[in-house]
Amino acid sequence: MQGKIIKGIAGFYVVEHGGRTVMCKAKGIFRKDGIKPLVGDLVRYKEAETEDSEANIEEILPRKRVLIRPAVSNVDQALVVLSVRDPDPQLFLLDEYLVVMEKQGLPAAVLWSKTDLDDGSALERYRRTYEGAGYRVLSVCTKNGEGLAELKDFLRGKTTVLAGPSGVGKSSLTNLLCPGAGMETGEISRKISRGKQTTRHTELFPLGEESYLLDTPGFSAVYVDAEAKELRFLFPELLEREGRCRFTGCLHLKEPDCAVKEDVSRGIIAESRYESYRKLMTELSERRKYK
Repeated sequence: MQGKIIKGIAGFYVVEHGGRTVMCKAKGIFRKDGIKPLVGDLVRYKEAETEDSEANIEEILPRKRVLIRPAVSNVDQALVVLSVRDPDPQLFLLDEYLVVMEKQGLPAAVLWSKTDLDDGSALERYRRTYEGAGYRVLSVCTKNGEGLAELKDFLRGKTTVLAGPSGVGKSSLTNLLCPGAGMETGEISRKISRGKQTTRHTELFPLGEESYLLDTPGFSAVYVDAEAKELRFLFPELLEREGRCRFTGCLHLKEPDCAVKEDVSRGIIAESRYESYRKLMTELSERRKYK
């Protein structure tokens, strides 16, 4: 039998196949070879032959992509979720998430939640910024379902990892898309306007039509594991202008005749995105000094 690992629990693995799940153990040969099954793995398994025996994973099929943090395999795309309000979005944090996805070679889109709280202009401003940077932008309201049809179309046939800070509605979204998920949702702290982290483990939720949603604590915090000199390749709108500057290897900071700075001044590249680039360049350069 062939299935997909959707959850790991204390040495056991929940394998989903055809709408049913089987609890499996991994054969000892995997430990001997230093291989650990990951959530997202496609596996071949053998059903338990008696009531007293266990189902066993016998083979892990080739992985097409492996993420290190969180440790999952075969993810097709990422959906970075931020709320329009409550909590107010931190665009620098969003840009950090997107850089992390670019570094891992994972296609990403941006989802704005809680659109019922939009003042009428914020969502459109964010949409222009990130579509201009080359990302698909979606929006959804879990209260009235607005935007849900487009979101389901984006998820169809893919394994998608949800990323974003706590409190933006990822668990509510998971419950809406997969009612059987039963994800715990946290309330926003009025004092610090941050959500309580509610996801405790990595789990894939089947949505039907070969679609899976991955909500994981591994993407609630961000660590940009990159060198300062490669950062310009991790911002799509900067990469698009590579080679147009006066100097080869231009870092788009203090160099004259810089195509990126020119497009920022003309409003073609969003100033907030460029400021995130400058801030990350400073942070990564400082980090390197103390290694």
